[in-house]
Parts: sequence; structure tokens; C-alpha cells
Amino acid sequence: MPRLRRGERMVVLAHLLMQAPDRLHSLADFADLLGAAKSTISEDLALLRAACERFGLGRIVTSPGASGGVRFQPHRTPSQTRRLVEGLCARLREPGRVLPGGFLQMTDLISTPQVAAELGEVFATLFWDARPDCVLTMEVKGIPLALMTARAFNVPMVTIRREGKITDGPSVSVNYLSGSSQIVQAMTLPLRAIPSRARVLFIDDFLRGGGTARGVHDLMREFQAEVVGIGVFVETERPADKMLDRYLALITYRGVGASGEALVGPSRWIEAL
Repeated sequence: MPRLRRGERMVVLAHLLMQAPDRLHSLADFADLLGAAKSTISEDLALLRAACERFGLGRIVTSPGASGGVRFQPHRTPSQTRRLVEGLCARLREPGRVLPGGFLQMTDLISTPQVAAELGEVFATLFWDARPDCVLTMEVKGIPLALMTARAFNVPMVTIRREGKITDGPSVSVNYLSGSSQIVQAMTLPLRAIPSRARVLFIDDFLRGGGTARGVHDLMREFQAEVVGIGVFVETERPADKMLDRYLALITYRGVGASGEALVGPSRWIEAL
């Protein structure tokens, strides 16, 4: 390979790091790939780290030692997070978003890859210290958000089903009381989906009464797993008393305005950033 200029090396380094968030790369592998000394690669990474910090692109983290290396950590600044959430609130206020029964049409937003990726990085930033072993979600609307959150953490995503399938093998099921409809429902997860004593992060699109999230806690007890965080895209203001105490929502839905528009705004957690 012909000798690369520094700008060319940095483009390759940025691409390799950012396409695989939180994956450890060794300096030796980078040096072999780019035909440069490890000291040169270290200088390139220092420049890349400074650029990421300056423009809020994420974090380049170096681990010392023989088994160390470098990794990219997705990170959203408070101002970036507020700007994203406020922009999505504006989209949710568009005419026709409120469906019969007061439900919000938001599937088109969270199923857009760019939006889902940005929200996944927001959830990863907010729950970074929890360091989950996997990201859980409930079928089906929460899947895009959970998948992008799992990508940011470089961990598997696991989907809880309403009903088990033969192809899942032996499964565990629990019944739970829906917080909004007060109807007993079921959730099922294959036995091999989560290792015992795993740390799990639950990500969902919508939270009203909190019954589903409460059911996830019950299901994880059957796996001897620990729920280290719960993140939701939109929560409703009512009922004020949820069936769980600890969760983090990005947007609060307060009802329907006089013109039929959704009354939505950044949640108290986002406003406090």
C-alpha cells in the first residue's frame, strides 16, 4: 500500500471507530492496516479525539496496557440532546398526529434510521454508567430504538414477545397488569435469550401507567437478571402515579389541545440537563 497522508489515515480511523461503537481496537492492528508506526497512529488518534470533543461527535477513549487499545463511545451533549428532543416534539405537534383514543402516531419517526440512531445514542449517553449486558424491548414498536441503543453499547438486543414461538425453544412467561387498560397480559422470553445475572437495560417507545415496565422487572427476576435502567421515548402525564418509580423519559405527552394538536414537550429529565 502506498504511504498514506495523515488526513487519509484519520478518515479511515474515524470510519472504523464510529462504525463499531464501544469496540476495542488495538493500535497494532491500526498500524498494520495503515502501514504506519504505532506512535504515528497515537498522534492521529490524539487529533481525532480533540476534533470529536470540539464538535461534540463522541469520545475517543484509550485503554493502556498490553491488552489495551482505543474505542469510540457515542456521546450526546446536553445541548445536542435538548435540540433533538425539541425538534421531535415539534414533529409530534403536527396535525393528524393524535389518533382516536388519544394515542400518538410516532412510528414513522422512531422507525426512521437516522432518528432511531440519534435516539439510541441519547439513551446510551444517559445510561452509560449502567453498562448493560444487553438491551431489552417489547415487541414491536420499541425495536428500532432498542436496536440503536444496543449498537451504541455494542451489546445484543433482546425482544420480549406477547406469545412464544416454537422456534424460540423453552421459554419463560409471566402475566402482568397493564397500567393503562387494567387488563392482564402476558410476556414471554426464551430461556437462552439472557444469561443468568445479566445487567439489562429496558428501552420502549411509550409509557402510560408503567404496567409493561413493571412486568419486565417480574420477568427478569425469573432469569435472576438485574434491570439497571428503563428508558422510554414518550411518557404520558396521566396517570401521575406510575406502577414503577425509576425510569427516564425523553418527551412528556400532556394531552390534546383545543385545535386537536398533541401537547408534548421535553420531559423533566431533559429539561434538567
